[in-house]
Amino acid sequence: MDRAQLPLNALRAFEAAARHLNFTRAAIELCVSQGAVSHQVAALEKRLGARLFHRLPRGLALTDDGQALVPVLAETFDRIGATLDRFADGRFQHVVNIGVVGTFATGWLLARLDDFAATHPHIDLRVSINNNRVDLAGEGLDCAIRFGDGAWHGTHAEPLMAAPLTPLCAPLVAARLQGPGDLVRERLLRSYRVSEWESWFAAVGILPPNLRGPMFDSSALMVGAAMAGLGVALAPKAMFGHELTTERLVQPFAVEIDAGRYWLTRLLSRKEGLAMKAFRQWLMGAISA
Repeated sequence: MDRAQLPLNALRAFEAAARHLNFTRAAIELCVSQGAVSHQVAALEKRLGARLFHRLPRGLALTDDGQALVPVLAETFDRIGATLDRFADGRFQHVVNIGVVGTFATGWLLARLDDFAATHPHIDLRVSINNNRVDLAGEGLDCAIRFGDGAWHGTHAEPLMAAPLTPLCAPLVAARLQGPGDLVRERLLRSYRVSEWESWFAAVGILPPNLRGPMFDSSALMVGAAMAGLGVALAPKAMFGHELTTERLVQPFAVEIDAGRYWLTRLLSRKEGLAMKAFRQWLMGAISA
């Protein structure tokens, strides 16, 4: 079939009739007469050489051929509609889907999204939060901001910022800490990276206690528990500047350890489009400002 001569009106009439299983309701949706819909569908059937509906005394029933055609048309019309919706002010709205580890999202990115929107009004930035375990291909992401060493298989990783870890706790808890050794008597809140507290105690020359405190998959959630007085978190101070400034959170000891940094990642197989490049350049500029 010549694509230039695709019977789009007939296909639209068929898709609407297939959803309603009724020519009259399809006609109301399309703002045409019932006869027009019936005629368009009959013309399509003739062109395809196949019956698409069983005409019943009350409504319609799809034939096997009709059932095969419906999902293809529904997906196609949805995609066309979604694409047309991406035009704003006469220009195409580019979409960038990013996954962001929650701590970076709340501790750094959220406060700067207005600036990105103002400087890139024709990029529709869509943000999803993850706990650092992310499937770029499976989740349909263009890129992801992650914490770690940058060594993710099949992934291009560009360093964003260092994020050394240090103990953080509520002021009442900090008041009873005279030295690093006092931490062995406190409840130590843990992330799923189980060796971090061991590394911190090694840095201060103290044998680590048996770690039995609650485990969290988000540093933001863990620090929230610490602010509530539930224990001491080992977390990136750089992501909690507001809480430290307002003294809802205290850094009792200056010792920090390097357990990784934040990275902007994308699949090596994923070509960087213009919108992705614009987001990367804005991100790097905002971090270095």
